[in-house]
Amino acid sequence: MPSAISRIGSILPLPRPCVVAALRRNRSGVHDRTPFAQPRGVPPGMLLFPLLLSLALPVNAAEAPVNESQSAKPRARDLGVPFDGTPGKFNAITDVAGVEVGHATLIEGEGKLVVGEGPVRTGVTVVFPRGKGKPFERCFAAWHTLNGNGEMTGIAWVGDSGLLRGPLAITNTHSVGVVRDALIAWHVKQGDERLWHLPVVAETYDGFLNDINGFHVKPQHVFAALDGAKGGSVPEGNVGGGTGMSCYEFKGGVGTSSRVLSQEEGAYTVGVLVQANYGKRPDLKIAGVPVGREITDLMREEGHSPQGRGSIIIIVATDAPLIPTHLERLLKRASLGLARNGSIAEDTSGDIFLAFSTANAAAISDEKQPAQVEVLPTERITPLFRATVEATEEAVINAMVAAETMTGRDGNTVHAIPHDRLRGALKKYGRLTK
Repeated sequence: MPSAISRIGSILPLPRPCVVAALRRNRSGVHDRTPFAQPRGVPPGMLLFPLLLSLALPVNAAEAPVNESQSAKPRARDLGVPFDGTPGKFNAITDVAGVEVGHATLIEGEGKLVVGEGPVRTGVTVVFPRGKGKPFERCFAAWHTLNGNGEMTGIAWVGDSGLLRGPLAITNTHSVGVVRDALIAWHVKQGDERLWHLPVVAETYDGFLNDINGFHVKPQHVFAALDGAKGGSVPEGNVGGGTGMSCYEFKGGVGTSSRVLSQEEGAYTVGVLVQANYGKRPDLKIAGVPVGREITDLMREEGHSPQGRGSIIIIVATDAPLIPTHLERLLKRASLGLARNGSIAEDTSGDIFLAFSTANAAAISDEKQPAQVEVLPTERITPLFRATVEATEEAVINAMVAAETMTGRDGNTVHAIPHDRLRGALKKYGRLTK
């Protein structure tokens, strides 16, 4: 089957392709790289809609990895970090039934930055609220900003309508446009007959490690992430949109966690996924321990330090029957989860959150007829607040624990948090559980 690039070349002659390698983890846990062709020389931001439609075809799985197994990687709980609450089976946003997550990860090149060529340390992460099998079914939704120095497209309509429709995506700051357009092309290719689309795409800045002005995220990477999305365990750390991110001046990225309420509280599930790229080292606290003041070395190594740091995107999912006003209240509690880890929501940080409920699917499926909606009484919402705080706190630490040391543009390096020294700090303060 011809690649997406060969198909594009049959429509529009392209300059000499450069090669981008996607990081893959094989079953033995060893990383390898599978190269695929990437067009170079197309003006940044130039997206022709018919061209996108021609690209809205499955990408060979070897060209962009999605949801590789990370069974060999420890998570924060495995290291003995104590967290409150009861997680779901996968301790992930996918514990909310129907939610699926996919990643496309781009890692290629080393050395001095050459804009348009690399080094490349970036990607895209997608979330299906109701899974690929029900891509256009709507959900009640809401958004909230703790600090607005960032971008999340489509939220004006989410705020006014209280609804989310279709998959959402997270990428780097300068790839929001191409990812948004690719989502629209995907909708059209899937037979979505709506006259207009306002997809949700969020971002954090990876320019310390990545050739962010090289615009390396392309439509086919978005399609690969969409095609590969699935439930179950979610890869964390240096994957998808989180590939080039930092957190408290350690390596950050994608992280996830979940909480399941007791039967008395309704047995509802809350799942959280973050793209963590914020914070200064002295502020870092893990399980109440001032880890950032205990591990003061392993700071970011700078061959060249571009301006820009900060931001976290938080996606909260639940199966509880909540309406948009309830969901916004949930999102405000995500801020408390960040505070547990030391965040102060700096001026340069884009801390933007979105929540959705998978309940009431039948009630909001018809866009023309009145419907009866099931709503959780306000007096019963407090356990969901607690679950959101706890899952947000843990998702950030899971991102840091999963992440690995990475060197990118101009030799800039961000170190992974050392697991042994993290355990040592927890033990010093009597907080190590195993």
